[in-house]
Amino acid sequence: MKSIMMGVGALVVGAALTAGPAVAQDKGLVGISMPTQSSARWISDGNSMVEQFEAAGFSTDLQYAEDDIPNQLAQIENMIVRGADALVIAAIDGTTLTGALETAAANGIPVIAYDRLIRGSENVDYYATFDNFQVGVQQGQSLLDGLGVGENEGPFNIELFGGSPDDNNAYFFYDGAMSVLQPYIDDGTLVVKSGQMGMDTVGTLRWDGSVAQARMDNLLSAYYSDDTVDAVLSPYDGLSIGIISSLKGVGYGSDDLPMPIISGQDAEIPSVKAILAGEQYSTIFKDTRELARVTVGMVSAVLEDAEPQINDTETYDNGVKVVPSYLLNPVLVTEENWEDVLVGSGYYTREQIVE
Repeated sequence: MKSIMMGVGALVVGAALTAGPAVAQDKGLVGISMPTQSSARWISDGNSMVEQFEAAGFSTDLQYAEDDIPNQLAQIENMIVRGADALVIAAIDGTTLTGALETAAANGIPVIAYDRLIRGSENVDYYATFDNFQVGVQQGQSLLDGLGVGENEGPFNIELFGGSPDDNNAYFFYDGAMSVLQPYIDDGTLVVKSGQMGMDTVGTLRWDGSVAQARMDNLLSAYYSDDTVDAVLSPYDGLSIGIISSLKGVGYGSDDLPMPIISGQDAEIPSVKAILAGEQYSTIFKDTRELARVTVGMVSAVLEDAEPQINDTETYDNGVKVVPSYLLNPVLVTEENWEDVLVGSGYYTREQIVE
């Protein structure tokens, strides 16, 4: 019987080693749940956290759910069963994890919400993110700058896109942008010709670029057959690329029909290249290495019964509690500063952008 149990134990260990986690170190196992690998941004987040957690002496179990909510829930439950000492979760839908988080709490496992607030649960200990309202402010201001509002009279036609309605951040991005744009809409400088406004109308489920492209197609055919769109608020680079494809499909980007001023976020390589090509005006750089550093610090402090560094205790109410947070500063990137910001920081090499 002893030899049989040893054999079973070996199989279990072997299965665990092939499942993906790194070899255990001294400080414990951190389960890292990421939403998808379809965005380069989340791949970078995952890699940065694994690197920094392991450098700090932790082992890691990094899982991607590929935007499948039941899959993410199952992965998190498996991390709990496997004995994770802490969980770092970037939720696909911030309202669907309550049961799993209750199990985590019952097992004394702290939970850090990573860049997406987990809603509807008291069992979220801390939140590491960027100043998401400021992201929106920067996006909105970049549209005004690109249009030359203040120097050029307008009016300018603008269309609005929001992020995924199940992502709490999408509302902060939209509200931040509208805090800048709304006064100019009110005075007629900016005209939303479609009349489509508000996250319930302009949200883009799962941040899907193909959905944004299809919606832009519809806007152009319905409202711009005899007019031009001058600017598009896009909260994410993946949406921006879809919007650009739609616009190019009807002739924008030519000498006779210049590309609108288009915002973005995450400084993904295709969008940085689009900025250099004059197709996208701006993006927002969020240094995932710094967000990983903050997250590692939070986990380390919590597991050592210390107070982690936080700088916001008011903004992020998840419907049950205000989650103590650390907010990092986003950086606006345009054609003028892309090299200083993205290459100068070591985030990209110049060769990755300019081939």
